[in-house]
This record gives sequence, structure tokens and C-alpha cells, in this order.
Amino acid sequence: MSLDGFSTQPLVQELRAALTGGRIDKITQPSKASVFLSIRQPGRNHLLHIAASPQASAVFLAQRPPENPAEPPLFCMVLRKQLEGSRIADIRQHALDRIIVFDFDSLAAGGKIVTKTLVVELIGKHSNIILVQDGRIIDALRKVGSANSRTRLILPAREYAPPPAQEKLDLRTTAPAAVIERLIQEPAATLFKGLLNSCLGFGPASAREVIFSAGLPEKMLCADLDAKDKDALIQALAEVSAACMEEEAAPCLIIDRNNKVLATAPFPLHYLSPEHATLSFPTISAMLEKATLLAGAYTPPEKDRLKKFVKTELSRAENKLDILKEELRQAENAEDYKIRGDNLMTYAHLFQDHEDASLTVDDIYSETGGKITLKLDQRLTLSQNMQAFYHKYDKLKRAQKLLDEQIALCSENIRYLASVETSLAASSTLSEIEEIKEELIESGFLKESTKKKRQDKPSAPFRFVTEDGKSILVGKNNYQNDRLTFHTAAPDDIWLHAKDIPGSHVILRLSGEEPSEESLHHAALLAAHFSKAQDSSNVPVDYTYRRYVKKPSGSRPGFVIFTHQKTLYVTPSADEAAKLLQEER
Repeated sequence: MSLDGFSTQPLVQELRAALTGGRIDKITQPSKASVFLSIRQPGRNHLLHIAASPQASAVFLAQRPPENPAEPPLFCMVLRKQLEGSRIADIRQHALDRIIVFDFDSLAAGGKIVTKTLVVELIGKHSNIILVQDGRIIDALRKVGSANSRTRLILPAREYAPPPAQEKLDLRTTAPAAVIERLIQEPAATLFKGLLNSCLGFGPASAREVIFSAGLPEKMLCADLDAKDKDALIQALAEVSAACMEEEAAPCLIIDRNNKVLATAPFPLHYLSPEHATLSFPTISAMLEKATLLAGAYTPPEKDRLKKFVKTELSRAENKLDILKEELRQAENAEDYKIRGDNLMTYAHLFQDHEDASLTVDDIYSETGGKITLKLDQRLTLSQNMQAFYHKYDKLKRAQKLLDEQIALCSENIRYLASVETSLAASSTLSEIEEIKEELIESGFLKESTKKKRQDKPSAPFRFVTEDGKSILVGKNNYQNDRLTFHTAAPDDIWLHAKDIPGSHVILRLSGEEPSEESLHHAALLAAHFSKAQDSSNVPVDYTYRRYVKKPSGSRPGFVIFTHQKTLYVTPSADEAAKLLQEER
């Protein structure tokens, strides 16, 4: 997802028309790089989302408020103190760059109007949100000290300076013919690189669209331009410039078959292959909100932390299992040491202590008269060597039993952590993530204290309705799976789960009726989709009546045993699953 200077210009116009004069009612910061401003206008409220994430930086009017953490971050508290209650005086763009400046007016002591400025720098990995008053920085989302930059420090009380100006041409004040002259000065550069290096506001999408509109190859060298090529480029530059600055915006979003964002622009794009889907939007804000959603830009910080923790614990458990299996393989050779001890006991009277490093004798257990070589420790007597063989045999026999128990426990931990990993992938709300956290604490994996009293309501499962009116419920975590299976579902409902694969419990509500093949298929598809095998084909899904599902006493959340099951084989389809997810009730 890219937001270049050309896209920023009409976005600023759109925000200025909607927000100027609005009052800041509330400020929240649901994640490290996202700030939301609730703005009240006469007759309507707006929600401004400022995302300074390196992967997806953008500013747009959002439709839905996010969930917020119980404790606001320090930067959020600073913004609340400085900006809540103020009014938006102006919104502008800095020099056709990806920098949007918000001016806020508020009343100070004595009725004096004070202006504070929020500078939003949407510049990739260096994206930032900076609060400024009278040219000096009050605070910043990302502070930049001398260890990170020697030229531009972003610290409280220091003077704010925008990023250094680039020696590029501005199409708002420069004729397209001047751009062609600049391109000729870089004969070794390709057209694509030349446009990016010559013009302010150009990003990859706008540069490629200009080249495509001119009917020229992207990798053509600037030195190879002839008079006809130059005329075509001048016309294409004028068209793109007008689309951004003079005409009404017609935002579009290009995605591939996997819903990956390929390009965004405030004007129609034509350079990409027709096989890619083009989505049109009434406003740039709507386009950016959809692009941010597809890019998965917002992830609750606690979810990220738990995902890393579970991944580490899972990797550690898998490594431990490999070590235990190797130790078990060695322990299974315990009988070899007993055989050596018995042979040494039989032949010890024929040899002297401390003389031989090894003895080769007839194996008393061999039916074919085979030989056996006994390696000895010459520091020990023959009797002591024999006792050492028997001691090793006893130790390995005891270890074999303990290793069997540890392997079973380790395997159970791996299955459990894999189910938690799948639950995290399906969870998005703070209440769902909090339940998974509590589950990990109670299971002994996470060494933290649980909340004495939950502030949020228990999370709800996914709910779907089939074409014949049957409800399908899908659990999002192990606690929810247990509630869904043993408290929500009726005994005659159908229970489904991906066979021997971590995943969600799925309930097909029947209300005493028989399930149709179509509704059963949809439920099985959801069971496969919400499992670790969602990208596989021919996924086996077990299903049975809920009354045949039992929970063993003392078992972990989400673990059940069941009987009378049948198995369906389904292939999760991204398109079919997306359709079902869109129809979620």
C-alpha cells in the first residue's frame, strides 16, 4: 500500500472539507502506531484514523471505532491533555510531500487563542506523528535521538524541522516540458527511475501510470527518448497532474487474487494486468480504510506479544520432543548392557583385573555361537565393570518409563500450543485475546497474574446463517470452544472439528431437524477454514451429534473426546470462505 504526494493532495482537500472547524472530543491510541481522533461537527461526528505504521501509513476518516486498551499509552495521554476540546483550524500538505499538517486552536488562560500543530509524516519506515507549538516539539510518537540521526533530531523542546527539501520539480508550478528536460539530464536512468528522481509527489503507481499512458516501456532509458516519445510523456504528465489537482478524485484500489494490495491512487490506474481486481470508492478515505484492512495494518499489541510467546514455546517444545525421542532410542538399548554384564560375570574368572581394555568372548545368548566384545574401564576391576553394566541397565530401564511419560506430556503441550496458535489467528477483539492470555496463565505457560475481575464481557463466537436458515457457530479460542460445545449447543446439534488438526469447534444448530447436505458442507468448510489446515486440500472434518462429545475430567480447555463420528473431506476455498465470512451475522 503506497500513499504518494499526488494521492496526499486530494486527500487533504477531502479532510479539510469534512473536518475544518470540528471540535476534538476524544483521542485514543489502540496500538503503538495508530491514533484516533473523534471530531464533532454540527449534525455529524467523524473519526479520524492516523496510522504511522511503516507497513501501511495513512490518514483517513474511519467508519468504525477501534477497541482500546485499558491503559492509554503515554503519547495518547499527552495528546489528550494538549488537544482535547480544541478545534481544527486548518489542514494542509507540506510541499507536495507525504506530510499532512493539522492546526488546532484552543483557548488558553486569559482567553488567548493558542495554536498547536500535529504533523503527520507518512514516509514509510520513518513515519511519525509530532506535536508542535510555536515551532518547538512538545512530544512525538517516535523520538529520534543522536544515536539514530545526526541531522534531524525529534525530541521534546527541540525546534521542529521538516525533512530536507528535495531538488525536484513541482508539477503545480512547472510545465511538463521542464520535466522532460530534467529526464534528458539523466541519460543512463530508466524512465521509471527518472520520473521518481525528477518530480515531487511521484510514487511507483503514479510513475508507472504516466509511462503506461505515454505508451512507453518502463525500462526504456531516458537517453532513448525521441521527439514523439517526449510529446507523449508531456501529455501523460498533464493528464495525471490534472487527475490529482484539478478534477474530482476517482479513487481506486488494485488487488490480486489473494486480496493483496498492489496499488492505490486517487485516479483510475491502467498499467496493471486486467486480471487483477479494481475496486472503486466514493472517497479517498474509504479507499484507504479498505486498503488498511486488507493490509492487516492493525493488530492489537497484546496479540502480537502472545503470538511471539506461543511461537517460541511451541518451537521449544518441538526441540525438547526431538531430544526426548533420541534419549528414548538410547534407553531402548538397555538390554544390551544387561547382556554385557551377564557375559562378563560368566567369563570374569578367566581374566585378570586392570589388564585388558576390551574382551572378546562367546556370547552366552547367541544361538549361533557368535562373539561379543566387552569394552572395559581399566581403572575398575572386572567385578566393578560388571556392576557398571548392570547399573547402566537399571538406569536406562527407569529412564524408559520416565521418557515415555515426558514424551506424552510434551506431545500434549505441542498439540495444545498449536491450538492456541490457531485461536490467536482467529481472534481480533481485546476480550478474545484476554481470554487466550488467561488460558495460557492458568495452563502454566505464561507466568503472569490474572485480573481479579474482568472488565470486558466474554467474547462471542462467529455466527453464520446458511441458505436454508440454519445457524453455524464457530469458537475463536479454547475457552470459547468449551462454552460453545458444552453450554450453548443442544445435544442434537451437529459438532464438527478438523480431524487430528488444531482448530475451532463448530456447531451446526438443527432445532430438532435433519441437516441438509449443503448446510453440513458449509459447516465442514468453516471447520477446515478455522483450523491449521486452512490452506490445504481435502481436509478431513469429523462430525457427530453433540451428545457424543465428552470432556475428560481435568483436561485442558478445548480438549474433548467423541464417538459415533463420520468424516467429510472438504477443500477450503478462499472465495467461498470469504463469502461466508461476509455473511457473518
